[in-house]
Amino acid sequence: MWMDWNAMGFFGWTMMILFWTAVLLVIIWVVRNLSTKPSPTTQTPLDLLERRFAAGEIDREDFEERKQLLSRG
Repeated sequence: MWMDWNAMGFFGWTMMILFWTAVLLVIIWVVRNLSTKPSPTTQTPLDLLERRFAAGEIDREDFEERKQLLSRG
């Protein structure tokens, strides 16, 4: 009676341990993937220039000059 591990047997206990280990690993994987922040989008130099112009950091003359420089290179 003591040798059958309370009616589930060795196979039953082993499968239960494997099942709960798999459940725990899936939960850890999901939490880690949901908590990672997406990488910021890469902005082109023109995007940055347009943002600076829209924010008023540079005037129209500077914007046009720098835009021409960017289009050449």
